[in-house]
Amino acid sequence: FMFGRTNPSVFTSSLGSSSCRSRGGTPRLGRTPGSAGASRSHLAQTPLTDPTATSSSSAATSVASVIVAVVEGRGLARGEVGMASLNLKCPELVLSQFADTGAYAKVITKIHILLPLEILMPDTASEKGKGTKLFNLITENFPGVSFTAIQRKYFNEKKGLEYIQQLCAPEFGTVLMEVQAKYYCLAAAAALLKYLEFIQNSVYTAKSLKVSFKGSEQTAMIDSASAANLELVVNNRDHRSEHTLLGVLNQTKTPGGARRLRSNILEPLVDVDTINIRLDTIQELLQDEELFFGLKNAISNFLDIDQLLSVLVQIPKQETVQAAEAKITHVIQLKYTLDLVPRLRMVLKNCSTALLKAYSTSLEDTRFDLILEQIKTVINDDTTYLKGSLNMRTQKCYAVRPNVNEFLDIARRAYTEIVDDIAGLVNQLGEKYGLPMRTSFSTARGFFIQMKLEGVVFPEGKLPSEFVKVSKHKNNYGFTTADLMKMNDRCDEALREIFHMSYVVICQLLHTIHEHIHCLYKLSDAVSMLDMLLSLANACTISDYVRPEFTDTLAIKQGRHPILERLARQQPVSNNSYISEGSNFVIISGPNMSGKSTYLKQVALCQVMAQIGSFVPAEYASFRVADQIFTRIGVDDDFETNSSTFMLEMKEISYIIHNVTDRSLIIIDELGRGTSAEEGIGICHSVCEFLLNLKAFTLFATHFLELCQLESLYPNVENQHMEIQHTRSGDTGAESVVYTYLLKRGCSEERHYGLRAAEMTALPSTLIQEAKEIASNVSQQLLARHHSDVETQRQRAVYHLATRLLQAARNSRLDPGSLRMYLKGLRKQYEAELKVFEIN
Repeated sequence: FMFGRTNPSVFTSSLGSSSCRSRGGTPRLGRTPGSAGASRSHLAQTPLTDPTATSSSSAATSVASVIVAVVEGRGLARGEVGMASLNLKCPELVLSQFADTGAYAKVITKIHILLPLEILMPDTASEKGKGTKLFNLITENFPGVSFTAIQRKYFNEKKGLEYIQQLCAPEFGTVLMEVQAKYYCLAAAAALLKYLEFIQNSVYTAKSLKVSFKGSEQTAMIDSASAANLELVVNNRDHRSEHTLLGVLNQTKTPGGARRLRSNILEPLVDVDTINIRLDTIQELLQDEELFFGLKNAISNFLDIDQLLSVLVQIPKQETVQAAEAKITHVIQLKYTLDLVPRLRMVLKNCSTALLKAYSTSLEDTRFDLILEQIKTVINDDTTYLKGSLNMRTQKCYAVRPNVNEFLDIARRAYTEIVDDIAGLVNQLGEKYGLPMRTSFSTARGFFIQMKLEGVVFPEGKLPSEFVKVSKHKNNYGFTTADLMKMNDRCDEALREIFHMSYVVICQLLHTIHEHIHCLYKLSDAVSMLDMLLSLANACTISDYVRPEFTDTLAIKQGRHPILERLARQQPVSNNSYISEGSNFVIISGPNMSGKSTYLKQVALCQVMAQIGSFVPAEYASFRVADQIFTRIGVDDDFETNSSTFMLEMKEISYIIHNVTDRSLIIIDELGRGTSAEEGIGICHSVCEFLLNLKAFTLFATHFLELCQLESLYPNVENQHMEIQHTRSGDTGAESVVYTYLLKRGCSEERHYGLRAAEMTALPSTLIQEAKEIASNVSQQLLARHHSDVETQRQRAVYHLATRLLQAARNSRLDPGSLRMYLKGLRKQYEAELKVFEIN
C-alpha cells in the first residue's frame, strides 16, 4: 500500500518529532512515510513495541503521543473546521467540528490542549509555499511539532463515516447520529485512520474504538496565552517545576487520572449540575474516611487501562517475536487489571452520592468476570504483573497453563534446565576462584555474573582472564564468560519457542474475549474519574478549602492564591472579591509590587478550580459560571513574531474584544504601558468603556489613576486599590513603604509610586529628587480632580439598590425573618448614602 504518490512533495514533513520548519519559516520537505526510516521514528513511540508500556508513572501525561488531523472548508465554508485526534496510547477517536473566527483561536487552543506529536493537513492547504491562513497559524504556533501534508483525496467524508461505522464499539454507537452530517470532522477522521494504519503497521479490530464528538460549547474556553499566563499546567520560569495549578491539585495515582485532571483544568466544565455532582462526591470522600482511603488504595494499583486497551484492540500486520512477547505481557496485564475490579466494587458498595453509585453500577457489569474466567482457562491463576525484567520474563514464560500445548511444555522444560545450568555454572566458577559470585539478569545483557568488591582479593591481583565484558558500577563488578554467553543464546532460543507457542494460544484467547473487551472503557472511565476526584479531595486535606456555590455573582471571602499558598512558608494574605451584574467592572490601582497581579491570577485560578468541581482556597466562595476566561498579563516583547510590547498588548486586547461574551471572565493586568501616557490612557479608557457596556465580569489593574474617574460616570464600575502603609525610621527619619497586600475600596491615594520603587535601587538621590519635582508639576496639570454631581451619585445609589434587590430575588436562600432583616439593612444603607449626598 503506497500512501499517495511517491513524490516527496506530497508530504511536507519528516515523521520525526523535531521542528518541521526551517529558519526561513517555510515547511521543509521530508521523506514519504514509505521509507523505512520514516516509519521507524513513530513506531518507537507506539505502545506496540514496548512490552512494559503500561507503567503507572504520571509522567506519561507529558509525553506527546497524539496525532491530529485538521481540515477547513473552502469557499463559502471557510472558517468551518473539522478535527480528528487519536492518542497512540489510548484507543479513543475524538472528533470535533466548529465555526471559528479569523484568528482561529478555537483550533489553536484545542491543539495546545492535545499536545500533539504530529499534525496532518491536506496538501492543498500548503500548496507551493502559499499556505492558507490556518496552515500558517498552525506552523507558527507549533514550531516543535511535526507537520505532514496529505493528499486532499484522503480527506473523504464518506470514507470517514465508513471507518467509524466499522470501528466504533457498540457502546458508543450514538455518536453516528451526531457526526453523520459533520462532513469536515468525518473527512479528518478518514485521513487520520488511514495514516495511522500506515505508520503503525497495524489495524484496529472491528467494533473496538471509543468514538466521541466534542463540540466547543460543552466546556469553558481558555485560550493558550491565558493558560500560560495563569500557569495552569506549565510554570513560566521552569517548565519542570510543579508550581502550577496542575502541580497543586495533582495527587493522582494513575496516568489516566493525571491526563483527565490536566484536560479538565484546560477545559473546565460549564454545566452546573455536572459540577455539583462532582462536588457532592468530593464532600462524601472528605466525610467518609474509610471510603477515601479504601478508594485510594484500590485505585493506586491500576495500570494505564487506556494504553492497555489501545494495544489489545490492534492487530499487528507482521508477526514478530517482539509482537508475540508484547501480546503475552498485555494479557498478563489484563488479568492483573481485572483481578483488581472486585476490590474496587467492594469499596464502592455502600456509597451514597449519585456519581459513585453510577460507577458502582457500571462495575457490576458481568463481562469483567466473564473475561477473567476465560483468561483463567488458559492463563495460570498465580500469573500476575510484576515489576522487574526477570520477574516479568518468568511470568510470561509460565503464563499459559501446562497441558494446553504439549510442545510448549517441552520448550519450558528446556528453558528451566538451561536456567538451572546457568546457576550451576556460576556456582562452579565461584568455588573455582573462591569469589562471592551471584547470577544477575538484565534485559540488555541477559544472565551475567555480578560480584561485590568489599573484602575481595583476586588471584594474582586481577580478575581471571576468562571473564569478559567487564563493567564496574559503584561497588559492583559485572561480567560474563564465553560459556555463559552460549547458554544465554540457548536460553533466548528456548524463549522464542515459548513465546511463539504461547502467542498462538493467546491469540485464540483474545479472539474469544474480543466481543466483551469494550467493558474496559467503562473501567477506564471509572478509574480515571475516581482518581481525579480523590486527588481533588486530597488537596482539601492539605489546605483549608471550601465548597463553592454557583449563582450569578462572584463572591469570595478571604480567598487565597492556590499556588502561592503551597510555595509560601507562611499563610499568604487573603482577600475578599465581589463582582455582580450591578458592579461587574472592577478597576484595581496600587503601587508596583503591591500584589495586583497575584490577586488577579488568584481570582481566575479559583474560578477554574470551581468549574472543574474542586473546592477552593477561601472561607466562602460563590461563582458565576464563565464560558470563557481571558487574560491580558505581562509586558514582554515577542521576538518570534517580531511584536513590540505595545503591538502584543493590542493583539491580545483585540482578541478579547472580538470573542468576549456576556458570561466571560476578563483579567487585564496593565494596558497601554508600551506607548506614551496620553495614548495609553486613551486606549485604556476606550477599551474600558467597550467592556463595561457588556455583562462580562472584568478585573482591570492599572497604573493610570485617571481611569478611576470612570466610577463617577458609570454605576457598574467600582474602584479598589492595594493598600500600602508608610513608616518612618526613628533613627534616620527615612520613610519606607510596607506592602499589606490587602485590597480596599476606592482609588489609590498614592502618587508617584514608581519613584518610590526607584528609591529602593541605587539611583542617585539628586536624580530621584529632580524626578519627583517634575512629576509633581506634570500631575498638577494633568490630574484635575473630577467630582460627580449629587444627581449622578443619587442615581448610582438607586442603581446599586436595584441590583442588590434583584440578586436577592434570584439567589436568596434566607428564611422569611432573615430576609426581612437583610432588606431593612439595604434600605438603611440606601438612606444613609442619600443623606451623605445631601450634606455634601
